Amino acid sequence: MSNTVNNPFFKYENSSLPLGFEIPDYSMFGMLRVTAENQPDSLAYEYFGTKCTYRSLMEKIEGISGAYFSLGVRRGDIVTIIMPNTPEAVISIYALNRIGAVANILHPLSAQEEIKNHINRVKSKVVLCVDICTEKLSHIIDATPVKTVIVASAGESMPAVMKTLYALKCIKNYKYDKNDARYLSWKQFSQKAKSVPENYPKGEENKEVAVILHSGGTTGTPKDIMLSNSNFNAFGIQAVLTLRDVKSGDKILAILPIFHGFGLGVCVHVSFCFGACSVLIPQFNAKQFASILKKHRPTMIFGVPTLYDALLKAKGTDKLDYSFLKYAVSGGDTLPEKLENTVNEFLASHNSDIKICEGYGMTEGLAALCLSVGENYKSRTIGKPLVGTEMCVVEPGTTNVLPAGEDGELCVSGPTVMIGYRNNPEETANALRTHSDGKIWLHTGDMACIDADGFVHYRLRIKRMMITSGFNVYPTQIEGVVEELDYVDKCVVVSVPHQYKKEVAKAYIVLKDGKEKSDELKEEIRQYCKKKLMHYSVPYIY
Repeated sequence: MSNTVNNPFFKYENSSLPLGFEIPDYSMFGMLRVTAENQPDSLAYEYFGTKCTYRSLMEKIEGISGAYFSLGVRRGDIVTIIMPNTPEAVISIYALNRIGAVANILHPLSAQEEIKNHINRVKSKVVLCVDICTEKLSHIIDATPVKTVIVASAGESMPAVMKTLYALKCIKNYKYDKNDARYLSWKQFSQKAKSVPENYPKGEENKEVAVILHSGGTTGTPKDIMLSNSNFNAFGIQAVLTLRDVKSGDKILAILPIFHGFGLGVCVHVSFCFGACSVLIPQFNAKQFASILKKHRPTMIFGVPTLYDALLKAKGTDKLDYSFLKYAVSGGDTLPEKLENTVNEFLASHNSDIKICEGYGMTEGLAALCLSVGENYKSRTIGKPLVGTEMCVVEPGTTNVLPAGEDGELCVSGPTVMIGYRNNPEETANALRTHSDGKIWLHTGDMACIDADGFVHYRLRIKRMMITSGFNVYPTQIEGVVEELDYVDKCVVVSVPHQYKKEVAKAYIVLKDGKEKSDELKEEIRQYCKKKLMHYSVPYIY
């Protein structure tokens, strides 16, 4: 496939190398600088009408890196960021990276105790938080090592009038002692901006931790995932080589939050590697979906299945021409067949020649690891691994690789796999295992099979499997069957204990408007399941 756009990162493609490309020996900030030097006047981000070029973004990052430096932040220090998708959050991530510090990114709606525990685990002395988190922080700050809290509003970078209205509406959010010298407003903090030297990591230094994100991992307990500059930059090259017709001036709708690998990896860092414009959305509102699409005409939408469900249902979205779309990618959860078909029909009827493509990833692998797109597109699969990434399926609980077509645990090896879980060697050893080929493989905790053509078929989380009378039962399979019924909007299947069978399936079903529940309807659904499922998989309770 030939290069169709002038992207400087195409030069790292090299089929003679093991990965198929060379990972640029830069920090994340260094990677951004290449784009900025190549196209300084292109838009880097847009936020409620406020537009910022790559030249201006670099200036902001360089100044704010000096502001963090003035607070005593140095190479290797961990700064906690508790922000939605705002310019201040993005600028801070790259500013910290510029001086060699680490961004520890948390969900703004995290519980008070969660925030305290996260901060104490990484020993942050500096925190950047959105205003709505100040009350929670004020209750726990004395039980942490935090010396400075930078308070930023989601309205900081809005146009003047909108910013004023937002401030009047949200002034109640600032719930902390204004006389406490530990708190700085974003304005006070940014006034500390100054020129400081850039940290230039080289070689193995770029494999050290740059960002910490959070996940339940494969066992469900909270973990701090360490990701490197090399992880992010390898993913940037993979994206450039996979989505080759993305070019400067294109737009990515950044709805996915930056505290997830998918959001920070795809909607921000990959956007910058494309030289595209990241349209930052701090909070998704389905009612505004049509106006967002109409105003920005994004080239790419990356979202979870519920986002595409909202696309179909939101008022006004059906009146738009979608010829502006180059890619619509679904990840983060299984894309139901009915939704896939409906979205594809919707796009085709609205002047778009693309199909929704399903991807697969996890934060331990930074973001997307596998994508059904282009020559690797195949409906009802998650496609093939991105260039440089390998996948295999093993017998659960072992490193024994299974042949094509057999279900087992999906394992991944490649340049975006995490460094490990911070200060958790036991869980790291459980997730990252060396196979007989000598390579380190991430055991995902997901069931899948790889067919003879190399396409990956995702099944479910291993932990979602239940055992009924000795038989394996897969909730995702049952949910898909029930949702085939025209009058079913959504189905979720859970396991409930049973005296003899050990556990059985219970189906929670949401009916579409106008359909009344009844015993007759339950029996109709039961009979449909009997036709489509093995007898031990038929739900016991509806």
